Amino acid sequence: MNMIQAINSALDCCMAADDKIVVMGEDVGFFGGVFKATEGLQKKYGKERVFDTPISELGIIGVAVGMGAYGLRPVPEIQFADYIYPALDQLVSEAARLRYRSAGEYIAPMTVRSPFGGGIFGGQTHSQSPEGIFTHVAGLTTVVPSTPYDAKGLLVSAIEDNDPVIFFEPKRIYNGPFDGHYGRPVTPWSKHPASEVPEEIYRIPLGKANVVRAGEDVTILAYGTMVHVAAAVIEDTGVDAELIDLRTLVPLDIQAIEESVRKTGRCVIVHEATRTGGFGAELSALVQERCFHHLEAPIERVTGWDTPYPHSLEWAYFPGPVRIGEALKRVMKD
Repeated sequence: MNMIQAINSALDCCMAADDKIVVMGEDVGFFGGVFKATEGLQKKYGKERVFDTPISELGIIGVAVGMGAYGLRPVPEIQFADYIYPALDQLVSEAARLRYRSAGEYIAPMTVRSPFGGGIFGGQTHSQSPEGIFTHVAGLTTVVPSTPYDAKGLLVSAIEDNDPVIFFEPKRIYNGPFDGHYGRPVTPWSKHPASEVPEEIYRIPLGKANVVRAGEDVTILAYGTMVHVAAAVIEDTGVDAELIDLRTLVPLDIQAIEESVRKTGRCVIVHEATRTGGFGAELSALVQERCFHHLEAPIERVTGWDTPYPHSLEWAYFPGPVRIGEALKRVMKD
């Protein structure tokens, strides 16, 4: 399976197992979603469980909060992460706080799916990476898969969780992992071991990172598309790097990070979002606080630029092999 097919399979498996699960969003029903992640689900489960909504992100999330409090398990889709901002008040003030405000009487067991990140020449309003905003909100879980296998297992766990989950899907690797370099082509998922996705239901625990590659010299922390870019850079440079795919940003697998950095003594953090206020800053602070006496070089961050998303220059905006390679060289000098 590619990532789109794995997400569709996760939704299908969960809906077959629990009739309280409903899928909703713009064009998710008859059309099957703009990326076809919900294709065939309305035909199989009916219009009451898979239905199209008006173009109102605030309304979509507000209705989902009420559904969750009523006893359903909604899986709303925000067509692009860039459009999620009108729904922030519902997510932050209602969904994230409902369990606490009601002393556990009500919950918001909702999973908000949304394609995010660049790589499809979508311009400023179809390419943003807003994950840092949601990691700041107590009560929200934030998940970013990097492979089809992880996407299905993490999505099943998210749907079954009793608290709200923001599930960002890197659309740049929907159909295959990027080869890590600035140009094309994209490597098909069919040639990647993580494309082996079971048809049946399975789960990957939220809050558990994955060590993609073991190494001794430096720890690279990444998630989503950047996992594949970092892996290509490691192969090109020959640095014995340990690559950790965070998978879940909140709750964070800080134990896996600590163990790795204490072993390697060096840390490079890679993400596509802008640098200032990005999740890499939080990662850097945590590593500094917990591993200071083990560090042999300053922590490096390789990120997107602090600019509005540049449509015509998006390949220069992405953290690519050149900038990541330079960061590896700097930490290895010390």
